[in-house]
Amino acid sequence: MQTVLVVIQLLVSIALVVVVLLQKSEGGALGMGGSGGGLGGLFSPRGAGDALTRTTAILAVVFFATSLALTILALHGRPQQASILDSPIGATKPVQQPAHAPAKPAGPKAPAVPAPH
Repeated sequence: MQTVLVVIQLLVSIALVVVVLLQKSEGGALGMGGSGGGLGGLFSPRGAGDALTRTTAILAVVFFATSLALTILALHGRPQQASILDSPIGATKPVQQPAHAPAKPAGPKAPAVPAPH
């Protein structure tokens, strides 16, 4: 389920970037241009702007919903961890001792100092 949501999130984010870049900016730097053909309301400057604004809003809502769903799925199923803020000041966990005694180190098999030739 998370993989599907991640793929949807990726596609929506790419589409959102493209739609935002297609919109006409205040300075007209990255806009679609202002000349409308003879196709009526959809491809006129106002109709294209309204469609892009509506598409941006829809993609933003889908992006928010998938982000929220991914967060809920990531947190679901994890054990509840206590906050470190809830513990008293200076409280530490005791160190766990191993159940068995550590093995004794083996003695040196070779001399520590090389023998002269």
